[in-house]
Amino acid sequence: MLKERSTIKKVRKNRLRKRIVKRSRGTVERPRVHVFKSNTYVYTQVVNDKDHAVLAAASSQEKEFKGRSKNTKNKAACALLGEMLAKRLKAKKIGRVVFDRGTYLYHGRIKALADAMRKEGIDF
Repeated sequence: MLKERSTIKKVRKNRLRKRIVKRSRGTVERPRVHVFKSNTYVYTQVVNDKDHAVLAAASSQEKEFKGRSKNTKNKAACALLGEMLAKRLKAKKIGRVVFDRGTYLYHGRIKALADAMRKEGIDF
């Protein structure tokens, strides 16, 4: 019974992921910001889907992040991660992106990350 539920969840997530990625493709002018969150860490990367290239990335496992924040999975930590990623994008002169939240709902940690990026001047 448990195996069936986990299989159903995986199938649902894959269906959602395909639908979301189909609508939000990253280009040279507007790359896609993809967010993945595990139970302990949050990972983000900026992807140009046309060239299949990762332009920038930030995660809560980096030394720079761990030096500034003790916790790695609360809203404040995600806001800090959003600021770090936004500064890296500004250094590469990228101001407009497409936000890909994946299969996660837009609230809590995901919303805190997006709001911090907007606050730093990145347009979605």
